[in-house]
Amino acid sequence: MIKRTDFLVIGSGIAGLSYALKVAGFGKVTIITKKQIQKTNTALAQGGIAAVFSKIDSFDLHIKDTLSAGDGLCDKQVAKMIVENGPQRIKELVKQGAIFNKEGKGEYNFSLGQEGGHSAKRIVYAHDLTGKEIEDTLVKNVEQNKNITILEDHIAVNLITFSSSIRSGLIATQQENICCGAYVLNNNSGKIETFYAGITLLATGGASKVYLYTSNPDIATGDGIAMAYRAGASVANLEFVQFHPTCLYHPEAKNFLISEAVRGEGAVLIDSEGQRFMGKYSPDKDLACRDIVARAIDTELKKTGAESVFLDITHKDSDAIRKRFPNIYSKCLEYGIDITKEPIPVVPAAHYMCGGVATDLNGRTDIQRLYAVGETACTGFHGANRLASNSLLEALVYSHRAYQASIEEFGAIENKISVTLDQWDETDTTDSDEAIVVTHNWDEIRRLMWNYVGIVRSDKRLQRAQRRIQNIQKEINEYYWNFKVTADLIELRNLASVAELIIESALMRKESRGLHYNIEYPEKDDQNWLKPTILKKRF
Repeated sequence: MIKRTDFLVIGSGIAGLSYALKVAGFGKVTIITKKQIQKTNTALAQGGIAAVFSKIDSFDLHIKDTLSAGDGLCDKQVAKMIVENGPQRIKELVKQGAIFNKEGKGEYNFSLGQEGGHSAKRIVYAHDLTGKEIEDTLVKNVEQNKNITILEDHIAVNLITFSSSIRSGLIATQQENICCGAYVLNNNSGKIETFYAGITLLATGGASKVYLYTSNPDIATGDGIAMAYRAGASVANLEFVQFHPTCLYHPEAKNFLISEAVRGEGAVLIDSEGQRFMGKYSPDKDLACRDIVARAIDTELKKTGAESVFLDITHKDSDAIRKRFPNIYSKCLEYGIDITKEPIPVVPAAHYMCGGVATDLNGRTDIQRLYAVGETACTGFHGANRLASNSLLEALVYSHRAYQASIEEFGAIENKISVTLDQWDETDTTDSDEAIVVTHNWDEIRRLMWNYVGIVRSDKRLQRAQRRIQNIQKEINEYYWNFKVTADLIELRNLASVAELIIESALMRKESRGLHYNIEYPEKDDQNWLKPTILKKRF
């Protein structure tokens, strides 16, 4: 049975939900989310949304900071568009019910924070749970909308193009590269369902789970990037993986981020001897951009052999710390760390994908009727390194742009194209009796990526990683076609695909820029590499 919907939204974070609410006024919307609707990276975002609301700030200043962080690779037109549209999109969130910290009276008189790389206070926040406030607000509105159907525990397997073939992969010509939906695993029934859609939006988040140590939840397996690439879409800048400098280091803690805003409020990084060290690496010291801070910590750890460095905010008023960072304070306290009295042990961890599915100014991919927004996409905004708190901003603005463009495209195609879709074919497949293949390869991929494709790289390490991932890919593909598809297998397949693309992109870029640092090419090469790294599947 084929399920039909006007708009198929794959992902339930800020990007997908914002888009769904807007297009719901023009047709039926189906949201596919592989866990519960609130299990997203958005819900874990602590810091806030960067936007110009202060009288002593300006669009030009925000654009300048963004371009500086992006190290020459930002698209200036995109940066200008996003920054100038940001305040309006945040006001829209407030009208939908989101509550942000304020100073005094006035609907938009926000209390503004400052983070690394920003030259002014411009971070709109809700204590240290900004993402949760946004997610809760959007989910509430989505659940009340009668035109929106939410399907939890559903995971997309492959996109469907006009010339797709189940058994031989997605085959599409340049002339017929049009997306018309997706095959989706219903994790409740174990069955693959076929969804036809007028417009398909990828909003599946990032892929930082490809690394052993990450701030991301388990769902961040690069599904949208992998599916789009298999379908023939271009992907860009995947070598630029942002490692957040400060994740809590504790044997019982899993993926808990210590927000950039803590340093913005005056916290400093110290070594095990209590000595500050960021002055050796940047004139901005503890407020340097994330790539600089992450490399500095990585260097210090390798130099000293210590397991972590420390983030110290104990010199600030204890009541002010608890009020500003209630979630961080209580979570650290669970692990026996009182941040008002002792420094926090921290290490870098994979945090954000600056690359993704290549899009235009409206979120369009180079496959017709397929859009990508949020961390899944590469819009050109972040360049070689994302400025702190610019990610939620980008997701809001691009969701709105994609909504405007897709409504126009949807109106043009409605009732004009008749498509016959094949059902999913499980002929000659059986239930797996070798689940160890999935768990072993999952672990091996994440370890080799951390060891060979991490904060500091070399051609030798990258080539070693490439050989290994190619062997793993062969094993996964054989497994994929012989056994019935499961959620774990889908994620493993996507994780391996994205890992291979990251490695290939990193090998292509013969320089060091932003988040990509190769010890064999330690300098920037503007003459040859002041451009994005583009990969496209050859059919």
